[in-house]
Amino acid sequence: MAMAAKSRANVRLPPEVNRVLFVRNLPFKITAEDMYDLFGKYGPIRQIRVGTATDTRGTAFVVYEDIFDAKAACDHLSGFNIMGRYLIVLYYSTTKATKKKDLDKKEAEVSEMKEKLGMED
Repeated sequence: MAMAAKSRANVRLPPEVNRVLFVRNLPFKITAEDMYDLFGKYGPIRQIRVGTATDTRGTAFVVYEDIFDAKAACDHLSGFNIMGRYLIVLYYSTTKATKKKDLDKKEAEVSEMKEKLGMED
Protein backbone atom coordinates (compact mmCIF):
# COMPACT_ATOMS: atom_id res chain seq x y z
CA MET A 1 0.00 0.00 0.00
CA ALA A 2 2.80 2.43 0.87
CA MET A 3 4.42 1.77 -2.51
CA ALA A 4 1.14 2.48 -4.34
CA ALA A 5 0.69 5.76 -2.47
CA LYS A 6 4.28 6.74 -3.21
CA SER A 7 3.91 6.07 -6.95
CA ARG A 8 0.65 8.04 -7.03
CA ALA A 9 2.39 11.10 -5.61
CA ASN A 10 4.62 11.26 -8.70
CA VAL A 11 1.70 11.09 -11.17
CA ARG A 12 0.60 14.33 -12.73
CA LEU A 13 -3.12 14.48 -13.50
CA PRO A 14 -4.81 16.75 -16.04
CA PRO A 15 -6.34 19.89 -14.47
CA GLU A 16 -9.95 18.83 -15.15
CA VAL A 17 -9.59 15.67 -13.04
CA ASN A 18 -11.19 15.98 -9.60
CA ARG A 19 -12.95 13.86 -6.98
CA VAL A 20 -16.46 14.78 -8.15
CA LEU A 21 -17.99 12.94 -11.10
CA PHE A 22 -21.14 13.98 -12.96
CA VAL A 23 -23.02 10.99 -14.34
CA ARG A 24 -25.64 11.28 -17.09
CA ASN A 25 -27.94 8.84 -18.89
CA LEU A 26 -28.66 6.81 -15.75
CA PRO A 27 -31.68 4.49 -15.82
CA PHE A 28 -34.56 6.09 -13.91
CA LYS A 29 -35.05 2.88 -11.90
CA ILE A 30 -31.47 2.68 -10.59
CA THR A 31 -31.27 2.62 -6.80
CA ALA A 32 -28.74 4.21 -4.46
CA GLU A 33 -27.55 0.71 -3.58
CA ASP A 34 -26.94 -0.03 -7.28
CA MET A 35 -24.95 3.20 -7.56
CA TYR A 36 -22.79 2.38 -4.52
CA ASP A 37 -22.21 -1.16 -5.83
CA LEU A 38 -21.19 0.07 -9.28
CA PHE A 39 -19.06 3.09 -8.34
CA GLY A 40 -17.77 1.61 -5.06
CA LYS A 41 -15.67 -0.90 -7.00
CA TYR A 42 -13.18 1.88 -7.72
CA GLY A 43 -12.69 3.19 -4.19
CA PRO A 44 -14.35 4.66 -1.10
CA ILE A 45 -17.21 7.02 -1.88
CA ARG A 46 -17.94 10.07 0.23
CA GLN A 47 -21.36 10.84 -1.24
CA ILE A 48 -23.74 10.08 -4.11
CA ARG A 49 -26.53 12.48 -5.07
CA VAL A 50 -29.06 11.15 -7.56
CA GLY A 51 -31.33 13.63 -9.37
CA THR A 52 -35.01 13.10 -8.57
CA ALA A 53 -36.67 16.19 -10.05
CA THR A 54 -38.08 15.95 -13.57
CA ASP A 55 -35.21 18.02 -15.03
CA THR A 56 -32.46 16.15 -13.13
CA ARG A 57 -33.69 12.55 -13.40
CA GLY A 58 -31.11 10.24 -14.92
CA THR A 59 -28.19 12.22 -13.49
CA ALA A 60 -26.06 11.93 -10.37
CA PHE A 61 -23.02 13.35 -8.64
CA VAL A 62 -20.53 10.85 -7.20
CA VAL A 63 -17.91 12.17 -4.77
CA TYR A 64 -14.89 9.97 -4.08
CA GLU A 65 -12.52 10.20 -1.13
CA ASP A 66 -9.50 10.02 -3.46
CA ILE A 67 -8.91 11.71 -6.82
CA PHE A 68 -7.21 8.61 -8.29
CA ASP A 69 -10.28 6.50 -7.50
CA ALA A 70 -12.47 9.07 -9.26
CA LYS A 71 -10.18 8.95 -12.29
CA ALA A 72 -10.33 5.14 -12.39
CA ALA A 73 -14.14 5.20 -12.18
CA CYS A 74 -14.41 7.83 -14.92
CA ASP A 75 -12.03 5.92 -17.18
CA HIS A 76 -13.79 2.57 -16.70
CA LEU A 77 -17.47 3.53 -16.40
CA SER A 78 -17.84 6.08 -19.19
CA GLY A 79 -19.74 4.15 -21.85
CA PHE A 80 -20.59 1.32 -19.43
CA ASN A 81 -23.97 -0.32 -20.16
CA ILE A 82 -26.28 -0.67 -17.16
CA MET A 83 -29.95 -1.63 -17.49
CA GLY A 84 -29.78 -0.96 -21.23
CA ARG A 85 -28.34 2.57 -20.86
CA TYR A 86 -24.80 3.68 -21.69
CA LEU A 87 -23.43 5.88 -18.90
CA ILE A 88 -21.81 9.22 -19.59
CA VAL A 89 -19.32 9.94 -16.81
CA LEU A 90 -17.63 13.36 -16.69
CA TYR A 91 -15.56 15.28 -14.19
CA TYR A 92 -17.69 17.96 -12.55
CA SER A 93 -16.49 21.43 -13.44
CA THR A 94 -17.69 24.44 -11.47
CA THR A 95 -16.21 26.78 -14.08
CA LYS A 96 -18.63 25.52 -16.75
CA ALA A 97 -21.60 26.25 -14.50
CA THR A 98 -20.14 29.66 -13.59
CA LYS A 99 -19.38 30.55 -17.22
CA LYS A 100 -22.96 29.74 -18.25
CA LYS A 101 -24.30 31.91 -15.43
CA ASP A 102 -21.94 34.76 -16.40
CA LEU A 103 -22.96 34.47 -20.06
CA ASP A 104 -26.66 34.61 -19.17
CA LYS A 105 -26.03 37.67 -17.00
CA LYS A 106 -24.07 39.44 -19.77
CA GLU A 107 -26.78 38.66 -22.33
CA ALA A 108 -29.42 40.11 -20.00
CA GLU A 109 -27.31 43.26 -19.53
CA VAL A 110 -26.90 43.66 -23.31
CA SER A 111 -30.64 43.22 -23.88
CA GLU A 112 -31.39 45.79 -21.19
CA MET A 113 -28.92 48.25 -22.70
CA LYS A 114 -30.40 47.76 -26.19
CA GLU A 115 -33.86 48.54 -24.82
CA LYS A 116 -32.61 51.72 -23.15
CA LEU A 117 -30.95 52.87 -26.35
CA GLY A 118 -33.85 51.82 -28.57
CA MET A 119 -31.77 49.36 -30.56
CA GLU A 120 -32.97 46.14 -32.17
CA ASP A 121 -31.15 42.92 -33.05
